[in-house]
Amino acid sequence: MSFLLEPIQLSGKEVLPLIEGGKGVAVSTGESSGAWAAAGGIGTVSAVNADSVDAEGNIVRTVYKGKSRLARFDELVEQAIAGGIDQARIAHDVSGGEGRIHLNVLWEMGGAERVLEGVLEASKGIVHGVTCGAGMPFKLAPLAAKYGVHYYPIISSARAFRALWLRSYRKAPEWLGGVVYEDPWLAGGHNGLSNSEDPEKPQDPYPRIIELRKTMNSFGLEKTPIVMAGGVWFLREWSDWFNNPEVGPITFQFGTRPLLTQESPISDAWKQRLLHLKPGDIKLNKFSPTGFYSSAVYNDFLHELYERSDREITFVDHPAGDHSELFVFGVRDREVYVTRHDKKLAENWIKEGLSKPLITPDLTLVFVSPEKAKEIRQDQLDCMGCLSQCAFSNWAANERGTTGRKADPRSFCIQKTLQEIAHGGDPDSQLMFAGHAAYRFAEDPFYANGFIPTVKELVDRIATGD
Repeated sequence: MSFLLEPIQLSGKEVLPLIEGGKGVAVSTGESSGAWAAAGGIGTVSAVNADSVDAEGNIVRTVYKGKSRLARFDELVEQAIAGGIDQARIAHDVSGGEGRIHLNVLWEMGGAERVLEGVLEASKGIVHGVTCGAGMPFKLAPLAAKYGVHYYPIISSARAFRALWLRSYRKAPEWLGGVVYEDPWLAGGHNGLSNSEDPEKPQDPYPRIIELRKTMNSFGLEKTPIVMAGGVWFLREWSDWFNNPEVGPITFQFGTRPLLTQESPISDAWKQRLLHLKPGDIKLNKFSPTGFYSSAVYNDFLHELYERSDREITFVDHPAGDHSELFVFGVRDREVYVTRHDKKLAENWIKEGLSKPLITPDLTLVFVSPEKAKEIRQDQLDCMGCLSQCAFSNWAANERGTTGRKADPRSFCIQKTLQEIAHGGDPDSQLMFAGHAAYRFAEDPFYANGFIPTVKELVDRIATGD
């Protein structure tokens, strides 16, 4: 079957309908996104704590000197702006003026507006669009309009877009470049599953896309493209979406496949791990301190979190019902009451060396080793406010600097682990985000014998339908 990929107008220029998905922290760099744009598509620089570089092009890692979370938060935002500017300029230079360059941010990251303002102010003329998800970015439209760039909200339902449009986007329709539908069951990283959707029961994206198009058309957005993101591998598998009046203008975003290119900054160990994934190796889980579901490779890091969640029991301060057994823990010998069954479990965990019960915000106890308890506590103390609000550390970007809830030991410091894996850390012992189609690296003949393409080779391959 022949496959013809036709260009599309995006962010003020005719480009291939191929968008590189933004991957933070420090994974979608200027080198990789610039190469994607040079190949004729849209390259996306992650502005989520992007790396700064020195005059020789070496990465400058942030060293936090602030004694308080707020002080470290300001350092983090300053570094994110500096890094975003550096990576945008690199992308512009590498692109050679071809394609288009976008920024990607998480609306729920700490200081999102400040970071966008800072990067866009210094990148006029070299950044052409902003993609933004992980939350409800109502302020994205006026911010993009202020700097004359197109905006691309990432949503997972027509209902979410309707809310964004009616509250904000209808006031700046001329800068709406497209609407990114990110499939909440297939995409990598954080996913937009709602409380009414079952994480175990994926839905076909086509009816959801049609519902989104109908909603957009009702607002006069018939010519505004939809960007399909999540689960996209071979474009030929989506051929019935092209020139389909029900779908309308369509383009596709690739987040996982660009990880495995020569320009991709991830470690060789990470790349080799991707080449050997199998179906089912990607798990949709809810351990992220953002509160969102996320998709990641099931490895030692994720395994430990699943095991930690299995060692959880409820307690009450006074005997009540089945909670009749006294349980004493902590340096102050706190007395609580648990069920008889849970007390036996707790005693067995303690015998196994998991002797540190940690209190969760839901008045439960999770049992970990003394070493893990020390690590969790230190990571919570080292919080630098990378999220607008964090379940793990209880940080929040508000006047009080806290969510008002207890820090949750069932989660983890997402900034720490993503920085580690982005800069050479062991991909089995760190959080490794990936889309659910990542197992196809091992099945796709393009990657036979461990072949790792350049970005140009990858884009050319995708454009053939494969």
